[in-house]
Amino acid sequence: MRRLLWNPEKKLFSHIWDDGRHDFERKDFWGVGNGWAAAGMSRVIRALPKEMTGEKARLVGYVKDVIDGCLACQRPDGLFHDVLDNPKTFVETNLAQMLAYSIYRGHLGGWLEKRYNARADRMREAALAKIDSLGLVQGVCCSPEFSSPGVATEGQAFCLLMEAARGDLDRFTTGREGA
Repeated sequence: MRRLLWNPEKKLFSHIWDDGRHDFERKDFWGVGNGWAAAGMSRVIRALPKEMTGEKARLVGYVKDVIDGCLACQRPDGLFHDVLDNPKTFVETNLAQMLAYSIYRGHLGGWLEKRYNARADRMREAALAKIDSLGLVQGVCCSPEFSSPGVATEGQAFCLLMEAARGDLDRFTTGREGA
């Protein structure tokens, strides 16, 4: 998938490849798609057995690249546009949660530098500010079509994953592991 979707200049994944036509159906750099890539690879890195050092190193490089590509498109408020390099698209919340999760897990895993944490904290603060009075994260790509801001299961799930990762990081850095 990386061979087909990855843009090395932008350090971002395009959205939809049509293998039958051997062309993109949607070449845009969809923020949430890049977030899924970063978060998914972060989870795999965490699950790999210790002896798979080569595979882990390769995935770490991939995750760092996509995080850097996304961060190059980050808005001053900590969020991102739905299509990362297109400011005419709506402001979207879930990518910030996905990247914050990935950054916190990367720092905890020892494969991502601490310098990323300030960016993750800004994304986290922006996402938490989008929680409404019912506890729903607003402004994520709205299901079922993911073409406008609203709510989606994934947006709620990634808020929880982001908060769990941040809590683990806080316990690790204060020496209260397992607390």
